[in-house]
Amino acid sequence: MLNIKNLQVSYGGIKALNGIDLEVPEGKIVTLIGSNGAGKSTLLRTISGLVKATSGSINFNGKEILGMPINKICAERIALVPEGRHVFTDLTVQENLMIGAYLRNDKKEIEKDMEWVFQLFPILKQRSWQFAGTLSGGEQQMLAVGRALMSRPKVIMMDEPSLGLAPLIVQQIFEIIKEINKSGVTILLVEQNANMALKTADIAYVLETGNIVLKGSGEELLSNEAVKEAYLGKKKK
Repeated sequence: MLNIKNLQVSYGGIKALNGIDLEVPEGKIVTLIGSNGAGKSTLLRTISGLVKATSGSINFNGKEILGMPINKICAERIALVPEGRHVFTDLTVQENLMIGAYLRNDKKEIEKDMEWVFQLFPILKQRSWQFAGTLSGGEQQMLAVGRALMSRPKVIMMDEPSLGLAPLIVQQIFEIIKEINKSGVTILLVEQNANMALKTADIAYVLETGNIVLKGSGEELLSNEAVKEAYLGKKKK
């Protein structure tokens, strides 16, 4: 599905990604954990075309997408839920969702997808004519996910979806992530809540200062002593 080879990204001569290799198989949940500044968001933004790579390859279903314009990458049905939500606060919930479908013209299918989003997030249906800026942080996160789903993505990338949310809302968001994946959408997840991310993921990577240092199943990394100490707050006995 998504195959990244020797990807390098630099900011002002400083390497943010140092030749990383990463695979996102079709139908899987792949998570990327690491400390702040490790390069996790940079990776998602590079795949999306928001950041230019120095070198490397990003292959999506047999097509090289590195260097493609952002709108062409979106047309390949790769969607990003950005860190910080970035909803349009002066537009309604429904208008925000429709923006996610801006590349589509299949009206009846758009209506079906809108109903699906409302099934996933009933609160958004209740508040469909409310301005997005009046929603809580958790509701705005749901809206950001819903907006990405309106593009009918093959791959959805989520950047810190639980950041700043109450534990109960975090639990809801991760249940929705699993539900989205069950519907056939491949997920690449960057998440500061390493415990939840690893419990949810099929495949996990650890990124440190622009380098992939560990790879395994979510379960394997949950039981890895170095991961426990560095990211799960569990000290060695």
